[in-house]
Amino acid sequence: MRISMSLPKKLLAEFDEVLKERGYQSRSKGIRDALKDYILRYQWMSEMDGERVGIISIIYDHHYTGVMENLADIQHSHRDEISTSLHIHMTHKYCMEVIIVKGDVSSIRELTEQMMRLKGVEHVKLTSTANGEKIDSSFLN
Repeated sequence: MRISMSLPKKLLAEFDEVLKERGYQSRSKGIRDALKDYILRYQWMSEMDGERVGIISIIYDHHYTGVMENLADIQHSHRDEISTSLHIHMTHKYCMEVIIVKGDVSSIRELTEQMMRLKGVEHVKLTSTANGEKIDSSFLN
């Protein structure tokens, strides 16, 4: 099946460079692999259950109208899951938030997905693991 899409020139140039460095012979194959990876990450995130701890990293354009207020509103509505956050000024345009989370994975997932949907947010990544209660105490000594 054929599809068409619009991409910013810079993003396409960066994608083409990655394809070249990885030895891809076609852009279509690279796009298929990227889509498969995206789907696998989503499925992995959807299959998690129970209590988790994790890190959510967000990169956003702080000049985009309302993005900082929207991120703050979302974080306030999930204050039970958020342990702490760190704000980093990356460039004149971009900021990064690093949020440490702990709680039921369904709430953490909802927090992550709400931030992903915001206009002005360029990238969101959730990294999580079990909450640590099952680590054998003798392992730590």
